[in-house]
Amino acid sequence: MQKALLFKPIKDKVTQCQVCQRRCKIAPGKKGFCKTRKNMKGELYSLTYGKVSSIRVSPIEIKPLFHFYPGSKWLSLGSLGCNFLCPGCQNWEISHADIDKEIAFTKYISPEKAVQLAIKDNCKGISWTYNEPTLWLEYTLDIAKIAKKQGLLTNYVTNGYITPDAMNLLGPYLDAYRVDLKGFSPNTYKRIANISDFEEILKIIKMAKYKWEMHIEIITNITPGLNDNEEELNDMAQWIINQLGSETPWHITRFIPHFKLSHLTYTPISKLEKVRQIGMNKGLRYVYLGNVPGHSAENTYCPRCGKLLIERRNYQIIKYNLKGNKCKSCNQAIDGDFEQ
Repeated sequence: MQKALLFKPIKDKVTQCQVCQRRCKIAPGKKGFCKTRKNMKGELYSLTYGKVSSIRVSPIEIKPLFHFYPGSKWLSLGSLGCNFLCPGCQNWEISHADIDKEIAFTKYISPEKAVQLAIKDNCKGISWTYNEPTLWLEYTLDIAKIAKKQGLLTNYVTNGYITPDAMNLLGPYLDAYRVDLKGFSPNTYKRIANISDFEEILKIIKMAKYKWEMHIEIITNITPGLNDNEEELNDMAQWIINQLGSETPWHITRFIPHFKLSHLTYTPISKLEKVRQIGMNKGLRYVYLGNVPGHSAENTYCPRCGKLLIERRNYQIIKYNLKGNKCKSCNQAIDGDFEQ
């Protein structure tokens, strides 16, 4: 176990976790909502430090990040647990895992070893994904500090429910923040993520972008009957353009039935296209569709001349028509980070 970086004592050896916005108050011998942090005699400990359930070298497009060094390889690491426990989670085997039982099936990888593996496999950087990386704060921070010294980039694939204190620890070492916006109302977040206040997530996204200058991309998985209200999605698109800017990529992804929502249907492609059009009508330059291999909205187009710049299929780049970060046809600068 690793002592937690962020917690405060209350009384009678009760501790309050300060890592995620639940800020669980945890009695001695008990765990918080995520089950990954335990109060041991009045001090909080992480139970999953270095405990890797999933490891893979994969393209950055799988995150998905489309405007952050497209085509680059990343070492992706995941552990156990989640602070949302969404009913339709595609990685429910690890995010909803019984920590006490499943931790025996994880593999310990030290921060130094993780960086060595990334370098060995010629990765551009390290991504913490598969389950919520915020719960791995101490471990991801230790890796990130070493990674930056070795010239590697870093990425969180996250639900955004991190505290400002935790974000300020990570800020100097985190380059890209691929964050979920699961809905745009308390009711939607309550149904999908078991929380009712999502406003702090919005503040954290802005903090990541403006205070720490991270590259931001937003993803919304459109789940039939849960977060597909068009008025709400209009509000979401408006917030993205007003608060983050027209250059912010928005990924509209197709829900695939999983876990407790396996009885639902796949999101109709026509619905995804309609939501994409909402984003485009608001003025967003880059609105993508995900989980629909071969759809033209997987591709990047020049916002000025409309030329195809990056053609993708199932997270693989088929054609690449950028010169540096500019369109070859009209010399329009394309927002993001691209290889020169």
